[in-house]
Amino acid sequence: MKIAIAQINPIIGDLTGNAQKILEMAQQAIKKGARLLLTPELSLCGYPPRDLLLNPIFVEAMSVTLQQLARDLPVNLAVLVGTVELNCQAHTTGGKPLFNSTALLENGKVKQMFHKRLLPTYDVFDEHRYFEAGQQANYFALDNINIGVTICEDLWNDEEFWGKRSYTANPISDLAILGVDLIVNLSASPYSLGKQSFREAMLRHSAVRFQQPVIYANQVGGNDDLIFDGRSFALNRQGEVMCRAKGFASDLITVDFDESQRDLQLSSVAPIYESEDEEIWQALVLGVRDYAQKCRFSQVVLGLSGGIDSALVATIATEALGKENVFGVLMPSPYSSEHSISDALALADNLGIKTQILPIGDLMQSFDHSLVELFAGTEFGLAEENIQSRIRGNLLMAIANKFGYLLLSTGNKSEMAVGYCTLYGDMNGGLAVIADVPKTRVYSLCKWLNSHQSPVIPENILTKAPSAELKPGQVDQDSLPPYEILDDILQRLIHNHQSVGEIVAAGHDPMVVDKVIQMVARAEFKRRQAPPGLKITDRAFGTGWRMPIASNWNAIKSNYRLSCTF
Repeated sequence: MKIAIAQINPIIGDLTGNAQKILEMAQQAIKKGARLLLTPELSLCGYPPRDLLLNPIFVEAMSVTLQQLARDLPVNLAVLVGTVELNCQAHTTGGKPLFNSTALLENGKVKQMFHKRLLPTYDVFDEHRYFEAGQQANYFALDNINIGVTICEDLWNDEEFWGKRSYTANPISDLAILGVDLIVNLSASPYSLGKQSFREAMLRHSAVRFQQPVIYANQVGGNDDLIFDGRSFALNRQGEVMCRAKGFASDLITVDFDESQRDLQLSSVAPIYESEDEEIWQALVLGVRDYAQKCRFSQVVLGLSGGIDSALVATIATEALGKENVFGVLMPSPYSSEHSISDALALADNLGIKTQILPIGDLMQSFDHSLVELFAGTEFGLAEENIQSRIRGNLLMAIANKFGYLLLSTGNKSEMAVGYCTLYGDMNGGLAVIADVPKTRVYSLCKWLNSHQSPVIPENILTKAPSAELKPGQVDQDSLPPYEILDDILQRLIHNHQSVGEIVAAGHDPMVVDKVIQMVARAEFKRRQAPPGLKITDRAFGTGWRMPIASNWNAIKSNYRLSCTF
């Protein structure tokens, strides 16, 4: 039996358009001789639909679209489609109104429905808000082959691999006990750096442990802050990769199941990425392209400061949308250095993007004049510095509003973490492209870019000291530790959840650690008002970050580590 994987890029809520994508993949699958086609989790509505699921009309429309898709699909092709189904017992049991489901479509009909059993509630996931958990193992017979069906999280609970169970059930184990011939998984697994190798290692363990070949169909595309990398794959019973789809692109791949050997045969295997920087680059380009297009923007605008952050964002945008659709605005102040303008123009020339210079000196004087009496007797400080950033933010928003552009903000994760950014200034925007990219990674990405194509980032941008240039001679390190130190502290604090003592024991100055922790806590109100930021790590300042703004927890004075005694 030839099995096809439709790695599609759905638009959330576009039921008709998503159904058409599935239909087109089905027609291609038939030409390749496939008997079964897999699509991702919730492929009919796109993942994550979030509170659209609370709208009964949306749910009903999904059901109608599913029935129509079943009638439109080619005959002799069975298709697994991600959808939802009403929980008809919810009103008597008090359960959730919906199941996260997979529908088996064949010969014009919805033949069977299967329900997701494990519902994640961590990080960006909140599935208990909408769904009731399925209670039984899911499988169906096709041409005398018994195929077990799992949905995304159903694969993520092997206690031997994890060293624990997060749920009481292990759907893979249950299917193995039932003696199925093959396990398929419909997934919508968001991207984070290094996740693909982890997925393959986890499923390799399960395939070998239960002697079950596994086919994993993942969604691709950007949806709001989340990026889905695709890279669907299949493993034989020995845990070897038999096929792998492209990363960060729609794809259709096939793999053969040999009935006599009860195993999958080797097919097309897309290569892994050569470096982390290449992988991140592909993710960010896809994230920008899809966010713009799915929000119906064709052109973007951003401020070009001559610094490395705006240089990287401009380069990503140019790759994602084309040079003709990127507009860079230079807004020098009296404090701007000559190289800020020359470096920004050199970058724009390398990229071939349009630019405009809008000096802000006169606007600064107007603000000073308006505030002169109120600010009399005070010293020049953050308030005056931030006015410059807010002038720039207003100009960029005016351009975005006037011409219908999407404004891209250019702040990196290091700045967002410690609040080294200005509300209603450089934080203005519809999308924060590198808000999950630490400053040290920004440099790494730019160096990788220059080494893998004709250098686009001017050398002076790479070598000069980073500066907001809001006062004479200012550099970032006047206010922050060196970025190598800052990023390591932030990694330990935000990603690894280390205590103050552990961070200090790693070699960091206690006073610096205390300062960074205080800055992270104080900046929460800024992060709450930031535009959506593309997620590339397992701990981003987005939908999975749920910190309170008003809080009196003092992490500096607390150095606890939890222990359990039974």
